[in-house]
Amino acid sequence: MKIIHYYRRTETPHSLLPSIKEQLSQNSSTKDEASNILSIETESCFNVQLDDDLDATSTERLEWLLRETFEKDGLRLEQSTFDGSEGGNGTIMEFGPRMTFTSAFSSNATSICAACGLTSIKRLERSKRYKFTFSSTATPTVVSALKTMLHDRMTEEEYVEPTTSFESGAKTEPVLRVPIMEEGRDALEKINNEKGLGFDDFDLDFYTELFKEKLGRNPTDVECFDMGQSNSEHSRHWYFGGKMIIDGETKPNTLFQMVKATMPKGVPNNSIIAFHDNSSSIRGYECDALVPSSVTEPGKMEVVKKTLHPILTAETHNFPSAVAPFPGAETGTGGRLRDVMATGQGAYAVAGVCAYCVGNLHVPGYALPWEDKEFVYPSNLASPLEIEVEASDGASDYGNKFGEPVIHGFTRSFGMRLPSGERFEWVKPIMFTAGVGAMDGRHATKGEPEKGMLVVKIGGPCYRIGIGGGAASSRVQSSENAALDFDAVQRGDAE
Repeated sequence: MKIIHYYRRTETPHSLLPSIKEQLSQNSSTKDEASNILSIETESCFNVQLDDDLDATSTERLEWLLRETFEKDGLRLEQSTFDGSEGGNGTIMEFGPRMTFTSAFSSNATSICAACGLTSIKRLERSKRYKFTFSSTATPTVVSALKTMLHDRMTEEEYVEPTTSFESGAKTEPVLRVPIMEEGRDALEKINNEKGLGFDDFDLDFYTELFKEKLGRNPTDVECFDMGQSNSEHSRHWYFGGKMIIDGETKPNTLFQMVKATMPKGVPNNSIIAFHDNSSSIRGYECDALVPSSVTEPGKMEVVKKTLHPILTAETHNFPSAVAPFPGAETGTGGRLRDVMATGQGAYAVAGVCAYCVGNLHVPGYALPWEDKEFVYPSNLASPLEIEVEASDGASDYGNKFGEPVIHGFTRSFGMRLPSGERFEWVKPIMFTAGVGAMDGRHATKGEPEKGMLVVKIGGPCYRIGIGGGAASSRVQSSENAALDFDAVQRGDAE
């Protein structure tokens, strides 16, 4: 196996340089050096792993796939498109997918290559390269800050040298037993704190009793991670379905019961699905629908009569969008799209809605009289302005890749010190996402589970993504929890 490298110049986003300068200027340790950056150049590097050399025909075919359609001379083999060397006041940085996982881009790229007869290509990863030109030599502090801005440490890593192998050297950790039988709840508390699983006191008591008293065995760390993923507010709705005790008084209804009371049983309505599926649905109409003549092979489209019910689902992704705005909003849209399509026995996504509520924006050069510069924001959360820009980009990015347009939305910013001295502000933002869709009337009811059926969990690469997300979103955010909060944010993959 060997890896060859193709370099392709890319157009540097016009907003990249001013955005980076702005972020550096907001940090006390780098603000004096923000103006030293004169220019940024970008290029892509395609790291192509081969199990055999390519002949002239295969090489021509691969280069045709990798080059830009209208810039045929912009692709170079084993030679960067950056002019000159890195010396002087220039610094080159390269970031790409972690070696331990094959990215979605690589899976798609190798499939396309195989369809074009390039079967010797086993992996094809794309890395991003940046060349910074400074007016004077950049300090290690600035270089470190730039690296942090330019890649997601969860899914990407720095490529210090051109890649020669995708072997990471990482070894699979052995499965460990958590000694609940010997140490009781203390053992579960320890792994919960070390791994950030998000168990609260009820969880700790429940699982300790489950394994010690009922199952009579020690759980594995794998089982604990799985429980940390599944047993969250997202899945169980403990707060909505739980008993409310306010000022010592037990309320007669749960939040869910109060919501359901708006649609009493026995009263005629046009609801098809309510309170029990991934989305709600109301009764639709018979209409003309364009469908494929065959679902097993290519064929013509034809018009048929179908009863289509409109569906709607909405949710928020507040905490993830506060910690990491782009992936937080991206997965907010992605998760909501999953809900639309998983309604009944399957439904169609049509269009999306996104909305944001954040604190004072403090737009540079646009001071507003009610924005108090003395307000302090949590260091582990993005600024309101970053959330507005990056979350909006993330939500639209996922919808565009998936094929669902965002056609509507709103945004609000607010932060004020009241006469009483109390501060009112969306410090923890609201990221709202909603989607409309359509469902075939024949698919409104899910099938009943039967004994012997398998329960299967499917997902992407096993990064520490979304670990303890349900608990993290309800926890008091602080710099001490920053690493766990970062883990709790999912990463999107529309492909």
